Amino acid sequence: MRKTKISLLLLLVLFSLGLVPSDNDLYMKITRSIDIFGKIYKEVSLKYVDRVDPEEFMASGIKGLLSSLDPYTVYIDQGMQQDIEVITTGKYGGIGASIGLRNNQITVVELIEGYSAQRQGVRVGDIIYKIDSTLVNKDTYDELSKLLKGDPGSLVRVEVEREGYEENVVFNLVREEIKLKNLTWYGFYPVESNNAYLKLSGFSRSAGGEVKKALLDLKKQKEVKSVVLDLRGNPGGLLDAAIDVCEKFVGRDQLVVSVMGRDTTDVTEYYSKEQPVAGEAKLVVLVDKGSASASEIVAGAVQDLDRGIIVGQNSFGKGLVQTVVPLSYNTSLKITTAKYFTPSGRSIQRIDYAKKNKVFESVNVPVNKSEFKTVNQRSVYSGGGIEPDTVVENTSKSKQVKNLLAQGMFFRFATTYFNENENTNWDEVADSEIFDSFIKFLHNEEYRYTSKTELTIKRLKKVVDSESYAEDLNPQIDELLNACEELKDKELVKYKFDILREIKKEIASRRFGREGRIMASLENDNQFWTALEILKDKAEYNVMLSIAN
Repeated sequence: MRKTKISLLLLLVLFSLGLVPSDNDLYMKITRSIDIFGKIYKEVSLKYVDRVDPEEFMASGIKGLLSSLDPYTVYIDQGMQQDIEVITTGKYGGIGASIGLRNNQITVVELIEGYSAQRQGVRVGDIIYKIDSTLVNKDTYDELSKLLKGDPGSLVRVEVEREGYEENVVFNLVREEIKLKNLTWYGFYPVESNNAYLKLSGFSRSAGGEVKKALLDLKKQKEVKSVVLDLRGNPGGLLDAAIDVCEKFVGRDQLVVSVMGRDTTDVTEYYSKEQPVAGEAKLVVLVDKGSASASEIVAGAVQDLDRGIIVGQNSFGKGLVQTVVPLSYNTSLKITTAKYFTPSGRSIQRIDYAKKNKVFESVNVPVNKSEFKTVNQRSVYSGGGIEPDTVVENTSKSKQVKNLLAQGMFFRFATTYFNENENTNWDEVADSEIFDSFIKFLHNEEYRYTSKTELTIKRLKKVVDSESYAEDLNPQIDELLNACEELKDKELVKYKFDILREIKKEIASRRFGREGRIMASLENDNQFWTALEILKDKAEYNVMLSIAN
C-alpha cells in the first residue's frame, strides 16, 4: 500500500514537471493541426475550380487564425513593416503631412512644422488629386503611405485641389527624414502662471527624453509649481517608453508596472530608476476614451502611487502587451504575449476576448471588476480602463453639434473661410461674423440633420398614411415637423459657443499649425480648466489624494 502511495506521488510530481506526456499533449496537437492545415491549403491551391493566388490564400488563412484572438495580434506583411518602424523609432521618410479621408476625399488634415509640405505651401484642407502619375481617391486610400513615403532626398510630385482656386496646385516635394514628436507642444499655460502644460501624443522610444527636456527647459524660465500632462487621444506605444515617462514624475525605486505572461509565476516588475525631474510639483493627468495602452500605464501609476489627480473621462481599457516577432521574407507577427498591472495590482483591460471563446483552454487572469487600494488607501477598480478621480465632459451637449463635427462640417467651413479670407486680420474678425458665415455655409451645402424626434414623427406619419386618419392628422403632423425645423435653427444659436469653439480650433490650425490648434483648444477646454482649478486649491488637491494637510 505504501509503495502504491509513493508511486502515485512520484507520478504526480513528474506530471507537474511536464515529464509525463498527457493525452492532450500540446505539441502533438500542434503537429496534428499543422498537418491538417497544410493539406487543406495544398489541396485547395491545386484543385479548386477557380485558380487561387497561393500567397493571398495563405494570407487569408493567417488572418482567419488571428481573428479568433484579440485585435492586437496581427500579421505584418512586407508593406506594413515601415509602419512598425515609425511606431518604434518615430522616424520615416516623407513630406511631413497627415492625410485623412474627409467626405470621401483624400485630404490634408495636419502639417508638421518645418518639413517640406508646410514650407512649400501645402495647406490643411487641400484635397490630393494625384501623386506622381497615380490618381488617388477613397479606393486607393490604403496605398497612400507607399506613394508618399520613401527615401529621404527623393522627389514626389503632389497635385492638389484647393478651395477657391480654378486650377489644381502642383508641388514638387522633397522627402525628408521626419522625426515625429511624442511631445507635440509644451509651455506655461496660462502664460503668466507657473503651470506647465505638456501635450504627449505618442510613446515611441524618445518620449521620456522629450518630456525630460521640456521640463528642464521650463525650469530654466521660471519655477514649475504644477504640471498638466495631457494624454487625451494618445493611443500608446512602447512599454519601455511609458516607464521612461513615469520616471519623470514618480519617486525613485517605486513600482511603475508589472507584466505577466502565460506563466503566472513569472512576473516582471518595473521600478523607476531616476530622481523625478518634475520634483514635487503638483500633477494632473488628463485622459479620455482615446487614451490607451502606454497612456494608461502612466495614468495608472500616477493614480495608484497617489502622485497626482486624474481628470477627464474613462480611458480606453487596454491592458495587453504586444511583442513583434520577426518572421521570414521581411514579415513579422505582432502578438499579445502578456498582460500588465498597475502598482496596486489591477488590470485595466476592459474587453475579455477569451470569454465564450473555444480557442482558449484557460485564462490566467480573467477580466473582472475588483477593488484595489492606492498607496494612500483610496479605492480604485480593475476591468474598465482608468477611471478619473474627477469626471469632466468636454463635448457639446447638442446632438446636432456632434453631428456637424462627425460630418466634418467645421473642417470644411474652416478650409473655405480661410482660403477666401487669406489677407484678413483674424484678430479683428467678430464672432458674430464667423457664426453668420457658418450658417450661410450650411445652407449653401444643403446640410441636413434629422433628430430622433423627427424620425419618430415621420414613422408616425407612415402609420397614419396607411390608415383612414391621414386626412385629419397629417396637417397636425406637418406642423410638428415644421416646429422641429425651427427648433433645430434655434439649437444652433443656443450652442453658438460650442460651434465657434470648434471653428476657431480649425482656423488656428491653418494659421499656426498644430501648436495653434492646441492653444486655441485650451482656451475653452473644460477638462483643462477643471484641472487648473484643482491645482490652484492646495487643500482640495490634498483631500483628493488623501494627503494629510
